[in-house]
Amino acid sequence: MPDRSPVTGSRRGRRSGSASSRDAILDAARTEFAALGYRRATVRRIATAAGVDPAMINHHFGGKDALFSATLDLPFSPAAEIARAAAGPRDGLGERLVTRLLELWDASAGPTASSVLRTALEHDGTLEAVRAVVVEALVRVVPAEGTDPDEQRARWRATLAASQLLGLVMGRYLLGLGPLATAPRAEVVRGVAPTVQRYLAGPLD
Repeated sequence: MPDRSPVTGSRRGRRSGSASSRDAILDAARTEFAALGYRRATVRRIATAAGVDPAMINHHFGGKDALFSATLDLPFSPAAEIARAAAGPRDGLGERLVTRLLELWDASAGPTASSVLRTALEHDGTLEAVRAVVVEALVRVVPAEGTDPDEQRARWRATLAASQLLGLVMGRYLLGLGPLATAPRAEVVRGVAPTVQRYLAGPLD
């Protein structure tokens, strides 16, 4: 497959850990994520395109997940929030994930996050990256719960759960679907969490 990374011949070697290097990383990351998607846009590729050492990405952003969030100007890191919600007993995993999702969108960060998601819907590369970062974070949750050590099976579970979580955001906050848009948070959790729980940690047959 041809390499679609930006041409870097005009770069003047490695940049220092300055504001300019941070901006260069963000520019390169936006290009790489849009062209290759979240999974294939590696830290090394982004660093090469930006003309910096890969360690600068951790220095400025703390890793690939946070860098992706920064490229979208998200007010929170989806991967970090999923990891936090996953901490705790296995039986409450779905409830914690749905509760945290609603807390984030009902808070002051919600309108900004909704705006980002609307923009992503208009750009295939960005939308794919949003889906991928959520699925990848959920994949990490499934083995941690001891449900499916097989990665392919875990990815299937994570994809099903992501469809519920992203669908909830779309229906409640972007499309305003009937009662879903106005129902109390606790009622939404009761309705959606059991399905997310089954997808991640319950029987699928």
